[in-house]
Amino acid sequence: MKEKKKDQSEKNIVAVEEALSKSEQFIERNQNFLIGAVAVIVLLIAGYIGYTRFVLEPREQEARAEMFTAEKFFERDSLRLALEGDGINLGFLDIISDYRMTKTANLARYYAGISLLNLGEYEEAIDHLKKFRRRDQMLGAMALGAIGDAYLALEDRQNAIRYYRRAVDYRPNELTTPAFLMKLAMVYELEGRYSDALDTYKVIRNEYPNTTEGRNVERFIARVRTAQN
Repeated sequence: MKEKKKDQSEKNIVAVEEALSKSEQFIERNQNFLIGAVAVIVLLIAGYIGYTRFVLEPREQEARAEMFTAEKFFERDSLRLALEGDGINLGFLDIISDYRMTKTANLARYYAGISLLNLGEYEEAIDHLKKFRRRDQMLGAMALGAIGDAYLALEDRQNAIRYYRRAVDYRPNELTTPAFLMKLAMVYELEGRYSDALDTYKVIRNEYPNTTEGRNVERFIARVRTAQN
């Protein structure tokens, strides 16, 4: 028995040595290729770090400074000025165009979409909000919900439902989730889908009872049950 174990151990050692030998031979045969590949990877990493540090970060800082006035116009509901600028300061649309690939340009997409939504330019609002890269919990949900609002204004209820659902499912929280559940349920009512509306209102009641929507949802539940009867 010991002899068998010894023989097996020796076979394993030989197999390992053969594998190492083959690996060494492969490295020797492909040495130039492997060195070149490593060099390319190093150059790519160095290039990315250099681009980020010396190009993208300064542009990011510049974009943030440029967008300050546009945000002030937005806060004052001067939405056309916020979008297009005042002839001296850039608007959100300029930021998007002039500072591509920056986080600030991406945020400008959100602001532009909300501004256009409130100006009644729904198709343009949808275009910008769909291009907005959603990273933030609140803004991500708000952007999806705003697309739903735009589709609802265009009387496209199916797409409104679709985006309200996406807003509800996007990182659920106590602020945006019940608000978009409420909008979703109301569109279900408009569509005559009373069972779906009732189920959605119940989610608000059961999962978000301490929110504004949760405290007021019983009357909506009663309304749907009346409509069903």
